[in-house]
Amino acid sequence: MPIPDGLHGERVDAALARMFGLSRTKAAELAEQGLVSIDFKPVAKSDRVRGGAWLEVELPPPPGAQEFDAAAIAEPVPGMRIVHDDEDIVVVDKPVGVAAHPSPGWLGTTVVGGLAAAGYRISTSGAAERQGVVHRLDVGTSGLMVVAKSEHAYSVLKDAFRERTVDKRYNALVQGYPDPMSGTVDAPIGRHPKLDYKWAVTADGKDSVTHYDTIEAYRRATLLDIKLETGRTHQIRVHMAALHHPCVGDLTYGADPKLAQRLGLGRQWLHAARLSFAHPATGDWVGFSSPYPEDLQHALDLIAEES
Repeated sequence: MPIPDGLHGERVDAALARMFGLSRTKAAELAEQGLVSIDFKPVAKSDRVRGGAWLEVELPPPPGAQEFDAAAIAEPVPGMRIVHDDEDIVVVDKPVGVAAHPSPGWLGTTVVGGLAAAGYRISTSGAAERQGVVHRLDVGTSGLMVVAKSEHAYSVLKDAFRERTVDKRYNALVQGYPDPMSGTVDAPIGRHPKLDYKWAVTADGKDSVTHYDTIEAYRRATLLDIKLETGRTHQIRVHMAALHHPCVGDLTYGADPKLAQRLGLGRQWLHAARLSFAHPATGDWVGFSSPYPEDLQHALDLIAEES
C-alpha cells in the first residue's frame, strides 16, 4: 500500500505503529526480521519513510488465527492456460475474474492457487501468499503473467520489473479516437481523493508513464497497443480515462454503460497480450503472446461490424 503523505519523515517503526495499531516494539521487530520493505527494498526500524512510497509489510496473524498456508488455498482455475514452463519460470494466461494471489477479503480463485493445484512448485521467496509472484494483473484484466519457480528467477525478475527492462504490452479498446493516434501519457497516479476503490491522476501521485499506438480505429472505438513504462494499479484505465477515452466496458472509470451492454461486456476491454524479458537463467530474450479471450473478441467483432 502507499504510505500516507502525513507520515512523511516518520521513522519506520513509528509509521507502522500508526498505520496498523502496533506497538513501536512490535513494529521494530518486524523491520529487524526483514518483513518490511519500501519501494521493494528492505528497511531498518530507524529509516525514514516517504509519503507516497510503496510499503510492503508481512504482518503477524491476529491472536488465535491460523498461519497462512499457501498449499491450503490450492484450487484449480478453469481456463487458465500454461503458455511456457521450464525449470525457472512458468508463464500463464490468466482468465478474467482470477486474482494473481490471495489477499484479505478475496474469496475467488488465484494464479498461485491454480498453479499449486496443478502441482507446480514455485519460488518460496516473498510473502507466503505471493510466493513466486513478480508482477500482477487486476482481477478484471486477462492475459499473461510470469511466475518464478526458482529463487534465482524470483530475484532476477523482481529486479527486471523494478528496473523497467520487461516489455509489457497490452491491447485496449477505448471509446472514441485518441488524438494524437500515437502518444505518451506521463501523469502521476495516486488514490482517488474521494473514492477509496479508485485511482486517479493526482499532483502528489507516483510517476506513471503509458505509451500507446493505434492498431485500428473503428466507428465508435479505437484498438490500442499499449506499453507500460511503469506499473501502477489501474494505470492504463486511469490514463485512458484522463484522456477522455476510457476502456470500453470500464464503468468504474466513466465508460458508456449502454455501449458495454450492447457488446455484452461485463468488464473493461483490456488484455495483457504480450510479455517479453531476458530469461533469468540464460539471459536470452524471450517473448510470449496471448489471443483475446472470447468475451473481448466478441465485443471487438461487434464493434468492427458497426464500422
